[in-house]
Amino acid sequence: MKLKSQVPQSGFLLALRFLALVLWSFPGARTLDNGLAMTPTMGWLHWERFMCNTDCQEEPDSCISEKLFMQMAELMESDGWKDVGYEYLCIDDCWMAPKRDSKGRLQADPKRFPSGIRGLADYVHSKGLKLGIYADVGNKTCAGFPGSFGHYDIDAKTFADWGVDLLKFDGCYCDSMEHLEKGYKHMSLALNRTGRSIVYSCEWPLYMWPFRKPNYTEIRQYCNHWRNFEDVYDSWQSVKSILAWTSSNQKSIVDVAGPGGWNDPDMLVIGNFGLSWDQQVTQMALWAIMAAPLLMSNDLRHISPQAKALLQNKDVIAINQDPLGKQGYRLRKEDNIEVWERPLSDLAWAVAMVNLQEIGGPRFHTISIASLGQGLACIPDCMITQLLPEKKELGFYQWTSDLKTKINPTGTVLLQLAAT
Repeated sequence: MKLKSQVPQSGFLLALRFLALVLWSFPGARTLDNGLAMTPTMGWLHWERFMCNTDCQEEPDSCISEKLFMQMAELMESDGWKDVGYEYLCIDDCWMAPKRDSKGRLQADPKRFPSGIRGLADYVHSKGLKLGIYADVGNKTCAGFPGSFGHYDIDAKTFADWGVDLLKFDGCYCDSMEHLEKGYKHMSLALNRTGRSIVYSCEWPLYMWPFRKPNYTEIRQYCNHWRNFEDVYDSWQSVKSILAWTSSNQKSIVDVAGPGGWNDPDMLVIGNFGLSWDQQVTQMALWAIMAAPLLMSNDLRHISPQAKALLQNKDVIAINQDPLGKQGYRLRKEDNIEVWERPLSDLAWAVAMVNLQEIGGPRFHTISIASLGQGLACIPDCMITQLLPEKKELGFYQWTSDLKTKINPTGTVLLQLAAT
């Protein structure tokens, strides 16, 4: 009798798993038609670590110059960064000369970029990498350099002529929401008209939120990824605030993300000064769960082996780059423990448990397996592997099991649940 009762139950559970596969494979909102960013963009961006340092006389090793980007390109090729997926080397603000040239084109500062952007792009491409650049939808960039307002078409053509592969388009010094929206749309269309494949990174919703809720379905039709919240800083408070904003707004932003268009919680600051080891683990794990662009902002010339290994962790990168392209979300929060989960391809799930308590020692947390993956992650059982803070096989768990983990203060345990 017992054996007979298990047969229909097993068939029912398998049917549930098949239904989950169908539901999670359903395509999301229409995306920007440029065929790019089918998985979250990976690379390096200078802003958080190097900011707007233009004093190459006093600080030649950390000023915004072609020397800095060439050194980073060399390391991205030689130190394994490119091999694990970090492909885009991105310039942020402060690369420009104070004025446009006689033909109305943007130009690089001639002293700091003597080879010009075209020369730098050629060098970056010779390393098997791609070059990103920065501009602004308004009259000036955030640092006061020439903006693109009134020059969208010529700037798009200039970037394409230079061999640029990504544009980060900021939203400072724009005098109205109408100009902001029209400007972001105009630049998107102008980039596509150049015929060059250029990833389009927007800050459109970031500048719109103070006035009204952004239309993410529309934004996704024009941008490959988009910033929603304030700049990341090299601090735990900053990372916490990004996670808090994301979870409190997840009903608005999670479902719109997918291949070709991603929510961007800003740069990875792993390998810098402000985060403890556990907090660096938390940022890496949650950026993977959130299907976020992985754009490091650090000094690859001076990075610890531990931080390098975390950023190059192939298992965590695989979660971030999972081809199903579904963004994860916070499942619950209780007693300063947050549980996040993300559906993956092949009916797998990633689960992150975050200990937000900042006093005391490690805490144990027990969770019901049946509560994970919308109740479908382990039907009838699954193999659970801990990926962070260190990799270890936890073994097979049944749908009716509980899982007990130990989580350091401000740290995260990242798990992968694989269907069997």
